[in-house]
Amino acid sequence: MLTFVTSAIALRHIFSNKSVILRGAGIERTRYRCIMVDAKLEAVPPVEIDEGIFKYILIKVYGKEKADGSEPSKNIVRGFARAQWHSDIYEEVSGSLAGLGLETECLGGGRIEHRPDEKLIKVYGYSQGYGKADHQESRRILLTKYTGYQIETSDEGY
Repeated sequence: MLTFVTSAIALRHIFSNKSVILRGAGIERTRYRCIMVDAKLEAVPPVEIDEGIFKYILIKVYGKEKADGSEPSKNIVRGFARAQWHSDIYEEVSGSLAGLGLETECLGGGRIEHRPDEKLIKVYGYSQGYGKADHQESRRILLTKYTGYQIETSDEGY
């Protein structure tokens, strides 16, 4: 959704449930440059994980290429107890994101132990098929959703 409200003091750009207010005098003579965000890319949740112990992957999601040739992207974490292999997770997630016109790249995998009752998440191990994910990056992303949790990382284990 894109809305502009203009007056002598403010130009309000509302996009994807976020507001940015740009202030200035002589608005009719001033040019404002608004940076558009790839709405589909922004709509992808950074984290979707189950409870218990399961495999996870770190995925880079690419948005639509901009006119200047740059390609916006963001990293996401996905982990499902139902997945027997890391590739099962990647196939499911990449397939659903491809349906939105987004491209993906698996950056690696590992395991997660998620104990909501203890507010604890452990990120460790590696994927035989995709290699080891950057567990520190995965931890950073997990903290965006699980702010009150203790999140530990380790390169040990499989």
